[in-house]
Amino acid sequence: MFLDLRDVGVRYLGSKAGHDAVCGVSLSLSAGQIGVLIGPSGCGKTSLLRAVAGLERLAEGSARMDGRVLADAETHVEPEDRRIGMVFQDYALFPHLNVRDNVAFGIRHLPRAECEQRVQEVLERVGLAHAARRQPHQLSGGQQQRVALARALAPRPQLLLLDEPFSSLDADLRERLAQDIRAILHQSGTTALFVTHDQLEAFAIGDVIGVMHRGRLEQWDDAYSLYHRPATRFVADFIGHGVFTRGEVVTTADGPRVMTSLGALADAAECPLPGAYPNDQCDVLLRADDIVHDDDAPVRACIERKAFRGSEFLYTLRLASGEQVLAHVPSHHDHQVGEWIGIRPLVDHVVTFEREPGQAAPPDSGR
Repeated sequence: MFLDLRDVGVRYLGSKAGHDAVCGVSLSLSAGQIGVLIGPSGCGKTSLLRAVAGLERLAEGSARMDGRVLADAETHVEPEDRRIGMVFQDYALFPHLNVRDNVAFGIRHLPRAECEQRVQEVLERVGLAHAARRQPHQLSGGQQQRVALARALAPRPQLLLLDEPFSSLDADLRERLAQDIRAILHQSGTTALFVTHDQLEAFAIGDVIGVMHRGRLEQWDDAYSLYHRPATRFVADFIGHGVFTRGEVVTTADGPRVMTSLGALADAAECPLPGAYPNDQCDVLLRADDIVHDDDAPVRACIERKAFRGSEFLYTLRLASGEQVLAHVPSHHDHQVGEWIGIRPLVDHVVTFEREPGQAAPPDSGR
């Protein structure tokens, strides 16, 4: 593996064990791969990024890049010696320098002709060769971020770190720029580790994504697996739109099933077996795309809230049992809040967890 972190811990002065910024994180990236760290504020993702950069010392564990030890119990390579580039939230462009001089700043030690060639090369790669003589204030936010990326790429870093680089941009521009930068990084063969709080941004740019919570890495996986096969209850709750409903694992003539207020759920590959949970009671993750609006369905649900999303509504629904589910419904199905509609489950992946204390068995389905 090109980047390899093993049992990494970061502890700030005055913190106590169990309240470390980062605790026991292990992850790896292959050469040319883009990794993304995502999680709520204060979960440790930026602290981990700073530790990889060498801006924070490891309290425990080790960090290696391309087989070289960057940090462990005996070693701490200084940031300037790690061959790691970094792109910050605020771009950190020099306002008194034009685009060309900003990009050239980190490679001024090169012979003039080589420096000019490299600046031209990276500006062409980010689509800003035409803006080389402009000042930063003459550029849009997205263009300024591309200049910051070009400047970070100019010294040919072995690893590029990006700390919420799109946070000041509007949502549409963030998603477009994430896709553009993914293409740029892959074209240049650059290995990158990216921090964001935006799930769509993470899905757009990441080959592999890590969900962090309270300093720990809950899951390090591709986007599809995070969404459909979450490893922990936190990941299941954090990623996408979904709720937990009560379920019971039962044996039928057709094999194991999970009984819920919406009916029986089955997944030949992943349905839990009887005995997997105490008293066969479990909590079932139901995504908004697991629930289908069907006027002929026997199960009815009351619309409590609706959010217009253009091509669809996100309905918040209350079952007769009192349980709540979410559903994506095409926007031409414009039902009113308080209306009862028919719904049915269409679940390809049955995702279950041990029942949280204090919940009763599921009631019969229907209104």
